[in-house]
Amino acid sequence: MVCRVSRPGPSFLAPDRWESSVSHLLRDGVRRRWHAEAGYREILKLAVPLIISTSAWSVQHFVDRMFLAWYSPQAVAAAMPGGMASFAVLSLFIGTAGYVGTFVAQYHGADRPEEIGPVVWQGIYLSAAAACLHLALVPLAGPFFRLVGHEPEVRDMEIAYFQILCLGAGPAVAGNAISGFFAGRGKTWTVMMVNVLVTAVNLVLDYLLIFGRLGFPEMGIRGAALATIIATAVGLCVSAYLLMLPEHARRFGTRSGRRFRPALFRRLIRFGFPSGVQFFIDSAGFTAFILLVGRLGVTELAASNIAMNVNTLAFMPMIGIGMAVSILTGQHLGADRPDVAERGAWSGFHLTLAYMTGIATAYILLPGVFLAPYAARMSAADVALLRPTVVILLRFVALYSLFDGLNIIFASVIKGAGDTRFVMQMILMVSLGVLVVPSYVALQVLGRGLYTLWAFLAAYVIVLGLVFLMRFLGGRWKSMRVIEPPVAAVPPAVPDAPTRQV
Repeated sequence: MVCRVSRPGPSFLAPDRWESSVSHLLRDGVRRRWHAEAGYREILKLAVPLIISTSAWSVQHFVDRMFLAWYSPQAVAAAMPGGMASFAVLSLFIGTAGYVGTFVAQYHGADRPEEIGPVVWQGIYLSAAAACLHLALVPLAGPFFRLVGHEPEVRDMEIAYFQILCLGAGPAVAGNAISGFFAGRGKTWTVMMVNVLVTAVNLVLDYLLIFGRLGFPEMGIRGAALATIIATAVGLCVSAYLLMLPEHARRFGTRSGRRFRPALFRRLIRFGFPSGVQFFIDSAGFTAFILLVGRLGVTELAASNIAMNVNTLAFMPMIGIGMAVSILTGQHLGADRPDVAERGAWSGFHLTLAYMTGIATAYILLPGVFLAPYAARMSAADVALLRPTVVILLRFVALYSLFDGLNIIFASVIKGAGDTRFVMQMILMVSLGVLVVPSYVALQVLGRGLYTLWAFLAAYVIVLGLVFLMRFLGGRWKSMRVIEPPVAAVPPAVPDAPTRQV
């Protein structure tokens, strides 16, 4: 009989050593990714100002809704449908003009600064069309919201809010085009400063005009809309001044390039319009969803508005990271470096996933923290009525927000490359097939309630995230460009044999 003596296995199999090795590998991987080109540090360098910028916009809407909730439940209930209906139309132009940033990023990466000023001006010209269309929509607001069928007091506020917001369409689109001039070149701190200024002006005017403070008239929801368009106009004035600075005029042709260029304008429309349609369809889908929820009653509509507004506040940092990823994608593709662009996409996704995991956990464990600002000035009866519904809706938000990271990051990559038609087509198909039509059937035909509608909303976000991930992994975006190839210089004629001067 042979006696076997047990001997310890390799040290790396010991649980404590194994955990230590995994931890070391993770730290080492994070460290390498942090310092790599298009790694975490570079993404955050671009993203932090954009996060502050988009968060400022989110804070603006959050406080706007909070003030309206303090003013009356009907006002906050009307703000989301009226505002989303306005933005649904505006987004068609915002998305198209905002695509100026992708052109600027690719021109910047290709080292062709003289092309940047002219493309910015084409986006500014688009704002004139936006202003004309929105003015034509003002008299149509009454028939539209009467068709929606909300309660009369809410409906009247929706109409007024929508009509006033339409007056600010032109400045909003022009300002978005000019933002692309700075963001596409990586000058995101400038974008941040302008947006923070706009937010500050908006919040001050919100308080003065909604409640009628310091001698201003009490205008309620009309004051909130008026504050928005005044602040937007202030932002446009500041952005236009910066665009026209002498150093920008000399290097980028921001003054000399103001001529309307039909070929360049058509190119912007060719790639930017699908992006605008995508924004429009996405916004229209959410607008249709909110309008359907409004048919359930004021409580359901107000609770949904609060849950979506809370989500918007936490959601905006993801938008900032997505914008940074899109900028890097455009710059590196313009420089013919798709491998670096791909690394930037994964860096952005890692950061987004870590952030949204923490936020989703807070939605589930600490819903009262998010509800507290709204409850501060509401009656105890209104809080008791809304709180249980909002708590459950935040659980839906926690579920789909993790997949929203896929949606934002990988859609940003393929749009930054120029694959805007695919994004538009998928948004249309999934919005109709997963969100709008099923929600309508569930409500109007099957008589289902609020939570069924929100289940379709969660499914919509999840499906979109997976679709854009698969498109990214397919890799077609790596060979796409939105800018035209540079014109080759023709060398002067050279004689076949050298000549000699006599």
